[in-house]
Amino acid sequence: MPIINRIAEFHADMTEWRRHIHENPETAFEEFKTSEFVAGKLKEFGIEVHRDIAGTGVVGVLHGEGGPTGRAIGLRADMDALNMEEANSFAHASKVPGKMHGCGHDGHTTMLLGAARYLAETRNFAGTVNFIFQPAEEGAGGGRRMVEEGLFTRFPCDMVFGMHNWPDLPPGQIVVKEGPIMAGADQFEIKVAGKGGHAALPHHTIDPIVIAAHIITATQTVVSRNISPIESGVISITQVHAGSAYNVIPEEVILRGTVRALSHEVRELLEKRLRHIVETVPVTFGSTATINYRRGYPPTVNHGGAPHELATQVARKVAGEDNVLNNVGPSMGAEDFAFMLQERPGSYVWVGQGGSELGCLLHNPRYDFNDDIMPLGTSYWATLVETALPKAA
Repeated sequence: MPIINRIAEFHADMTEWRRHIHENPETAFEEFKTSEFVAGKLKEFGIEVHRDIAGTGVVGVLHGEGGPTGRAIGLRADMDALNMEEANSFAHASKVPGKMHGCGHDGHTTMLLGAARYLAETRNFAGTVNFIFQPAEEGAGGGRRMVEEGLFTRFPCDMVFGMHNWPDLPPGQIVVKEGPIMAGADQFEIKVAGKGGHAALPHHTIDPIVIAAHIITATQTVVSRNISPIESGVISITQVHAGSAYNVIPEEVILRGTVRALSHEVRELLEKRLRHIVETVPVTFGSTATINYRRGYPPTVNHGGAPHELATQVARKVAGEDNVLNNVGPSMGAEDFAFMLQERPGSYVWVGQGGSELGCLLHNPRYDFNDDIMPLGTSYWATLVETALPKAA
């Protein structure tokens, strides 16, 4: 794969950085050591550093040859780890019980640091690049908080770009996709009220477990019978909490789950239908239920036009035309880079890292980022800046 020679020269340094971050995972808004490490490297490279954005976020600002021109782009990497126990036994496995980099954010952070180092050395571009190191992607909305705290007001960007490793793709491949690439993700909790009593005398009770079962069954028809077969949506009830004894009908059942959609319209419809089921099904049993519905990340929707064309051009340049895919379906996973794409045009790509055939999936206790793909990902970032912000002929 045609990577930048200078980046290949410090591949060993990047591997060392990545494994250091992997050994010392920190979760949402607690990335204190990680942000200190990132800020230290940026300063070492001679890049202007801004701290304490969304708590532990870091932004590095670098001007190309000739200083600011009024043109600028943003490159974003996430820094946080997951609350899960690592099952790996290699030397750089997590040293923090109950926390691990199970999604590759250690690699994302490292590749962006590598691009910052290269671009600071060469400055072969005209304009400004903002290196955005974001906290709390894993469910806590660090991207939303950065935007709310004025990320793009303080650091103007004409376009913004993101990247994620993808174990389902072999190393060397890049997915560049226009339109929805990741789903929006919401959460809900349903409380079903009942009238408890002896399990041998159910006619004296209002059984919330039976009611909950009907709610669960009804929700399975929402996607299949309410949205077009060519649209995508998910309602999954993932928790059922009820009862404490084999011979007692409980007073209450609690259901929890998630709703996923690739468009605003489908997201609205799924919430509406779920609320209707919760409000009406229990009435037929002489009971009631309530729902606490919490909006999470919106769908991650890549822009067409200039951002898509730029990302495609650069991916083909660094990976080769045959290794750039645009016909891969979106994922029903969620990503809070969506908040940045709502504010600025841009594109979010997947970079193949392989390993799924070995069980090395995202959020798996045996996951590890593939260090071999770092020169490609870093070359993508560097080439993106040089292509988007070319020097005058």
